[in-house]
Formats: sequence, structure tokens, C-alpha cells
Amino acid sequence: MTQAQAITDGETVLAAIEVAASPARAFEAMTSAEVEKWWGEPDLYRFTNWRSDLRVGGRWQVDVRLPDGSTCPAGGEYLIVQAPLRVTLTRRYDWDHPTLGRRVTRVTYRFEPVEHRTQVIVRQDELGSPAAAREHAAGWARTLNLLQAYLARASA
Repeated sequence: MTQAQAITDGETVLAAIEVAASPARAFEAMTSAEVEKWWGEPDLYRFTNWRSDLRVGGRWQVDVRLPDGSTCPAGGEYLIVQAPLRVTLTRRYDWDHPTLGRRVTRVTYRFEPVEHRTQVIVRQDELGSPAAAREHAAGWARTLNLLQAYLARASA
């Protein structure tokens, strides 16, 4: 899989990509402050001020910095942590997102070894509307492509 693939049924999003990294390396890139190095794009948004207590019941927070310099906080709680193969968390924007508002969704990251690579699979549930699901499917495809490029650069 060279580019991320994402689909939705109007309520749930599934997205996947293969990356040139171990499950542990991909897990670390997606669940640590390292997200500030690769998640987002300057003309769209960037992640800043990552805070996380990576354990069941622990909280995570991040500021989504927009191109105009304003920030929109997001966060949630870890529900399942099985490093380095799986993490499930809640996700909520602490501002009125155009398609989600402040709705709480559930996101699972899976990291499955495939030969010398890892398949990263993201599932986001409880999106509440087809518009939110379509938007988030496109967002997960973009994000997983950024992860793949970042991990390829980091291992070069």
C-alpha cells in the first residue's frame, strides 16, 4: 500500500497504510509528543503542546494551531493501551468543530507487523453524521500519508 486508503459508511471511518517502521516505532510516533513533528500541514493546521498520560484512564491533550496562529484544543481519555500493537482513545474538540461540534468520538490505532513493515489501521466511531465521517476519512488518509513520509525520512 503506497498511499493511505480510507472508507466510511457514514458513521465509522477505517483508514490504513503500510509504513517502513516497526510496530513499536509507529506506535511511538502516533502516541507521543513526536506528533508535533509531523501531524498536520502549515497551511492547514499543526499539533502543538502535546500532553499525554498513556495508560488506561489517562488523559491526552493537544492544541491544534491554525495558520492564523489561533489554537483549538482537543483531547480525550485512553480506554485501551496495549503497546505497541493497539491503543483506543476518546477524542473531542474543545471548540465547535464545523461537522462534529464537541461530540466525543472513539478512535482505535492498530499496528500490525507485515514482514519488515507495519500496517497502521485507524478506526474512528461515533462520528454522528455522514458529513463528519467523510471529512474525517479524508483527514485520516492525509494524516497517515504524513506519518508514512515522516517515518521514511526518520529512518533514512
